[in-house]
Amino acid sequence: MRIIARRALREFWERHPDAEQPLRAWYHDARQADWRRPADIKGVYANASIVGDNRLVFNIKGHKYRLVVAINYSYRVRYVRFVGTHQAYDRIDVTSV
Repeated sequence: MRIIARRALREFWERHPDAEQPLRAWYHDARQADWRRPADIKGVYANASIVGDNRLVFNIKGHKYRLVVAINYSYRVRYVRFVGTHQAYDRIDVTSV
């Protein structure tokens, strides 16, 4: 699986070092995974929220941070759309980032 915008993850964990290990773990899992539909993701990340047709919100580090990912299942591509604190997440429209 291909992940676009890994740099956003790295830049975030450079500002928030406690997020590095959980974001690296998510990245590793997402690269290895063969997610073909949202249910595949929910089987691994039960706390992930499905938003719209192709967006998922992952809780990182016990709800301290949020990761919004758009997924193109047919092309097996994940696009990191947002990574931030819970407070910053509350200020965005998750369907349009």
